[in-house]
Amino acid sequence: MQLDRRTFTTTGLASLAFSGASRVRASHASEVLTYRNEVPGYGPLRRDPAGLFDLPEGFTYTILSAAGEAMDDGFATPDKFDGMGCFALDANRIALVRNHELKPGDEELGPSAGLARLEQRLKDGPAFGRGWDGRVLPGGTSTVVIDLRTMKREAQWLSLAGTAVNCAGGDTPWGSWLTCEETTLAAPDVERSHGWIFEVPAYHRGLVDPKPLTGMGRFRHEAAAVDKRTGIFYLTEDMADGLFTRFIPDKPGNLAAGGRLQALAIDGLPGMDTRNWDRIIFASGAAPSVRWVDLDAVDNPADDLRKRGRAAGAAIFARGEGIHAGSNELYFTCTSGGAKKLGQIFRYIPSPFEGHAGEVERSGRLQLFLESEDASVFDYGDNLTVAPNGHLIVCEDRTDGKPNHLRGVTHEGKVYTMALLRADTELAGVCFAPDGRTMFVNVYRPGRTLAIQGPWSTLRLI
Repeated sequence: MQLDRRTFTTTGLASLAFSGASRVRASHASEVLTYRNEVPGYGPLRRDPAGLFDLPEGFTYTILSAAGEAMDDGFATPDKFDGMGCFALDANRIALVRNHELKPGDEELGPSAGLARLEQRLKDGPAFGRGWDGRVLPGGTSTVVIDLRTMKREAQWLSLAGTAVNCAGGDTPWGSWLTCEETTLAAPDVERSHGWIFEVPAYHRGLVDPKPLTGMGRFRHEAAAVDKRTGIFYLTEDMADGLFTRFIPDKPGNLAAGGRLQALAIDGLPGMDTRNWDRIIFASGAAPSVRWVDLDAVDNPADDLRKRGRAAGAAIFARGEGIHAGSNELYFTCTSGGAKKLGQIFRYIPSPFEGHAGEVERSGRLQLFLESEDASVFDYGDNLTVAPNGHLIVCEDRTDGKPNHLRGVTHEGKVYTMALLRADTELAGVCFAPDGRTMFVNVYRPGRTLAIQGPWSTLRLI
């Protein structure tokens, strides 16, 4: 389902009723407000009697999966739930492909749970890399199949093994998840270099053969999104001076065949600093034209790709994170961007000739769509998606004890609060079911995957 922020629809978004012990309805108003709404949204949050996840009146959540559970293949459900994609399997079932941001040393939180017999099974199966101690790295992905009619889990298995720090990623039009390593670990700390993107088909049962998509570069990847109109993928980098890049495949639909990796530059302003940390350089609402800088040696053995990119004229961004592509526009977050370092959201409008010679005359444009000045409104935006009504839904990622929320952002850049997480961890992996009735989100640690349903059509903007 291609979601476009310019399209507003309430088709099929009627209020839903729920029952069952695993489903929790918010009941009492939150006693301490940690948020401020710029528009009413769905109204004030109600206190969750289970003490986990406050939602507006009428909304409920279901816990679909939790870290440490035994999966169907005998492995333990890995912890540190991060980015996630949702894929239709048939008219009633969906698959959630979920990242686990585990690093060397996290083996007890991984699929082996630190057990020798499961570690041996990982060694015997397809896995990408091992640590200095010979153990298969604990990062990767798991796949969960859900029946949307009953909101019950039908199956759950490990789908990628031996990777590290799998943070976010993105969907492909052909039904696979691109899982991104947010690390540049290399020998001697680990067996082989990391910092790659891997493809995990949503339909594949069991472990996939892990093949890095080397043409998409080696760096601290965060997320990926494809413009279905052109087949070009856009990538974010979670570094304080990261690049915003695009990958133009040599063979559309075959990312392993290679392609060109380029970094965004602001036309006429080489090496521009979009972060606005020291002074306001990139004004809110401004939409300058861009050009794209070719990157070479993208296998990046010296971990200097972003520095070489800036030297060639590319702009830098403050921790680029979640990205979502709609119809002829993309949105991506920069977690610590802005004068107050509370976060930014950028909007990229591709050229009508994106990736072709004609874009020199009619270039794409980059707009600073939102820059937060108030942590109670928007604070450290990370993963994001687009709701069926066209609004952005953004996960917050504070790790200093401050509360994390799900925020909605309107077409005009106004913010409302969708949920409050009552746990000292982040929210991640937000995505919607193809029919728009269910929103999924991950609690990072201890990992839980939640399904949220409710009266989506009751949104108020005034």
